[in-house]
Amino acid sequence: MKARYIRVSSASQNTIRQTTNANKDENVFIDVISGAIPFNERPLALELIKAIENGSVSYVSVEAIDRLGRNTFDIQSTIEYFNKMKVILKVDNLGIESLVNGKPNLTFKMISDVLANVSQMEREASKERQAQGIKIAVAQGKFKGRVKGSCASDDEVLSKYKNVVKTINLHPDLSYRKIASISGVSLATVQKVNRILRK
Repeated sequence: MKARYIRVSSASQNTIRQTTNANKDENVFIDVISGAIPFNERPLALELIKAIENGSVSYVSVEAIDRLGRNTFDIQSTIEYFNKMKVILKVDNLGIESLVNGKPNLTFKMISDVLANVSQMEREASKERQAQGIKIAVAQGKFKGRVKGSCASDDEVLSKYKNVVKTINLHPDLSYRKIASISGVSLATVQKVNRILRK
């Protein structure tokens, strides 16, 4: 069976671009989660891994390498896992596959390694631009964010992280790390929300 893996960072993003080359015979797995979360910690990626482990999936398509992640090591580890499981990875915007006649495609590896590094550099540059923007806004007195050292009220925290609250209430048996992965937030945020709910 063929599968297509799709990832968007937030629910406000659509998946049209990533489904342009989709085929009717593909089983689609869609994660709404930050690319910073390791592939093997994402809810739908874990479902895909299960399908690979039980032999249901032997071919995976993604629109671009950065859909696998925004961390060089994580992307490379994911590709190595696919190779080990003899699963062909097709990257649409490259038009090439990870395996040729059951063996690693050296051209694919060379290009994917470069793009994995570019993906991580883009994320780091984005974070740097964001920090610089906040710094400039603070200097100009335009920053509207929470002042460092101040504390949001419990109600404000619960309102801000409604998705985390919902996940905790619906799945109390899940680990904090799993809830963080599902909700696309940090482990510390989940712990904070849980502490408030238990007060």
